[in-house]
Amino acid sequence: MRIAIVDESPARAAVIREGLEGTGLAELLVLSERAGLVARLEAFAPDVVLMDLANPQRDELEELFAVSRALARPVAMFVDQSDETAMESAIDAGVSAYVVDGLKAERIRPIVELAIKRFNAFARLKTELDEARNALAERKAVDAAKALLMKKRGLDEAAAYAQLRKAAMDSGRRISEVADALLTANKLMGGL
Repeated sequence: MRIAIVDESPARAAVIREGLEGTGLAELLVLSERAGLVARLEAFAPDVVLMDLANPQRDELEELFAVSRALARPVAMFVDQSDETAMESAIDAGVSAYVVDGLKAERIRPIVELAIKRFNAFARLKTELDEARNALAERKAVDAAKALLMKKRGLDEAAAYAQLRKAAMDSGRRISEVADALLTANKLMGGL
């Protein structure tokens, strides 16, 4: 496992490194400079990013947004004090673990494991949501195409669906693709 540690303080980064070195589970990269952070993280391609922001400021949180979006990896963030605004921003940025006053070597490994599990759970939920949205959009297209066929050809719903299904089978496409094509053609023809 490749873990990137982002911390401007060598002493604090050493605590994180100490918590991971004995486990033998990680190749570590410590980044102490913020300049070009996203590019350096992308080049390293970590499996997990551990960020120690002590008392995060707005610029650091925006940087966290950029890191989270660019990498789509679990991110655990360590802070010294709880700040509700910062915590909400971190969660919105995709932080998998927001740890307040928890920078102790013996806690690092469980926090990494938690961040990975939460990231994976969130990724599954996002995939399920995207699939549900796609299915709903496909269903709406099929319903609109059936309504169009019913209106233009004077068919009942079952006959309209049968025509869509036959056209899909004849062309080797999905019924939602045929429905989209029919709706697009109708739109191009001025809704005739």
